[in-house]
Amino acid sequence: MDVFRTDRIRNVVLLGHGGAGKTTLTEAMAYLSGMTNRLGKVSDGNTVSDFDKEEMKRKFSISTTLVPIVWGKHKINILDTPGFFDFVGEAQEAASAADAAVIVVSGKAGVQVGTQKAWDLCEKYNLPRMIFVTDMDLDDVSYRQVVEQLTELYGKRIAPLHMPIRENGKFVGYINIVKNKGRRYIEKDKKEECEIPDYSVEYLEKYRETLMESVAETSEEFMDRYFGGEEFSVAEISAALATNVGDGSLVPVCMGSPVNLQGVSNLLDDICGYFPSPADRPCAGINVSTNEIFQANYDFRKPKSATIFKTIVDPFLGKYSMIKVCSGVIKSDDVLYNVDQESEEKLNKLYILEGSKPIEVPELHAGDIGAIAKLGDAKTGDSLATKTNQIRYGKPDVSVPYTAKRYKPKNKADVDKISQAFAKMMQEDLTMKAVNDSANHQTLIYGMGDQHIDIIVSKLLERYKVEVELSKPKVAFRETIRKSSDVEAKYKKQSGGHGQYGHVKMRFSSSGNLEESYEFAQEVVGGAVPKNYFPAVEKGIQEAVQSGPLAAYPVVGVKAVLYDGSYHPVDSSEMAFKTAAIQAFKKGFMEASPVLLEPIVSMKVIVDDKYTGDVMGDLNKRRGRVLGMNPDHKGHTIIEADVPELEIYGYGTTLRSMTGGSGEFSYEFARYEQAPADVQAKEIEARASKVAKDEE
Repeated sequence: MDVFRTDRIRNVVLLGHGGAGKTTLTEAMAYLSGMTNRLGKVSDGNTVSDFDKEEMKRKFSISTTLVPIVWGKHKINILDTPGFFDFVGEAQEAASAADAAVIVVSGKAGVQVGTQKAWDLCEKYNLPRMIFVTDMDLDDVSYRQVVEQLTELYGKRIAPLHMPIRENGKFVGYINIVKNKGRRYIEKDKKEECEIPDYSVEYLEKYRETLMESVAETSEEFMDRYFGGEEFSVAEISAALATNVGDGSLVPVCMGSPVNLQGVSNLLDDICGYFPSPADRPCAGINVSTNEIFQANYDFRKPKSATIFKTIVDPFLGKYSMIKVCSGVIKSDDVLYNVDQESEEKLNKLYILEGSKPIEVPELHAGDIGAIAKLGDAKTGDSLATKTNQIRYGKPDVSVPYTAKRYKPKNKADVDKISQAFAKMMQEDLTMKAVNDSANHQTLIYGMGDQHIDIIVSKLLERYKVEVELSKPKVAFRETIRKSSDVEAKYKKQSGGHGQYGHVKMRFSSSGNLEESYEFAQEVVGGAVPKNYFPAVEKGIQEAVQSGPLAAYPVVGVKAVLYDGSYHPVDSSEMAFKTAAIQAFKKGFMEASPVLLEPIVSMKVIVDDKYTGDVMGDLNKRRGRVLGMNPDHKGHTIIEADVPELEIYGYGTTLRSMTGGSGEFSYEFARYEQAPADVQAKEIEARASKVAKDEE
């Protein structure tokens, strides 16, 4: 592929609800541009962008794929993203690297939750956008209805550029609203001029009026001409549209049937004509040496700098760092400095990726997207620059995973293999976390949802040939006491030679500090227990609090006071006093009204106003206490609640089904509270065998 200058590049992310047709559209673009010589299908598992075995098996996108196509004099870097919410991190990374977005809407399904989330993502990154309505070949699809849904949500910014022409319910052509002319398809994407049907005139006038108003608003001269009843030329309309699309005040709507290659070449023309090149987009970083802002602005004349927006780690392909060049021209033999890792990297080779196919290129100009192989310790979000001009850019803002499952290796010998594989997978997927929860002796995988975790496990087996079993995570209960007790314990053992003798009298009470396991004090008078045995007594307490006598959970908030005892000049030992202290602790703990404490999390749930009642009802069922409800004035309510951690397993799936996928939640540990009697009884019963084992 040729090298393209910044003004000839368009970086476009395809966003939308899962199943809206983003990958099919990408495939049609690749075929029409001549990049491929056959039209792949998602159902056949042979598309350019869904090349991963999991994607082929499941028939939907799991990760973002780069498909660079040449259209006329332009290079369009298409970033095809997954639409399912479990893989939102991929769409967020791609949006951070794009300069514009095409939101794909299924004409059959209309505006869905994923459409609105895609719009919100564009708002976050201030991306100019266009909407492409697919499935126009289906008989019962109403384009007008989709336009009305969009207008209802986003107001006068929505401006259709095309309208369908149907005959006997079949999609046979379209009206170009800018040119005010009809076009009929002859075969596939070939077309000829035709009459505008009478039934379209009413809506054509309405849509054209919207466009003309938008053109008039670009200058006073145009406004005067518009009110004077003058017509604008096609060139004037196109130039004004490019301005309005670029600043986001206008969102054009196009349509077609990518399966039949209809409407796709129009979309490609509109991308080149209306979307800004990187040169028209702002881009700034921080010069690490001077702390000053560096306005890169995708200027090829400035010092070289780039940002890594995605990492691919594949056992067969190797590791690729996908970069967007922020300034200068990066060449294949450059030595770049990784500002975040503080290390120099010799590039060796530069690539552009056509799906899974790396193609070597000599250089990449500012604004272009490419890939570098085997970049040492480089991670997603790292900034690359020259050592003399170290520029750091912002990192992609990716969602935090809150759905957790416990995992165990099927084969114990695979523990190291699994942790290495997970480390590689976490480089690739920022919304996945593998955590070793040593406090509860468990290993956890966090993902964006159950499906995400299932795919992680499936990839682990497919790519790295290791298997894990998933289960519900253990909840970290704690044990404490509410009252006081006064006990004594004597450890006495006589055998041939030296015996064992340790005797302690101790008081136990609540310390009131749940952050610490125990407090130890001694009030021994008259040397009843010699000083040199105090550390042994404390050691016994220290060991005993690891696994409490109630349900074998760690103990918190206990104060232990050694106040008396006795010793034997020959038989007493540290070991004997330590054992006596453990016995005293178990006895004293059980006599001081022991209770189980459960962890409580502070949860924040963001839902559409209409689902507030359902969500509140569900939180109450989960023993949650709603602390507040605040509107965000965008049609959502933010519900804040304290919920026992025991009750949040599976919450992500429930929230999605209640809200059609629109609800979002996050939580963090808040504190420990006494568990209700029924929960406590159930836990103690379940852990009885563990307590018995500890006592052996």
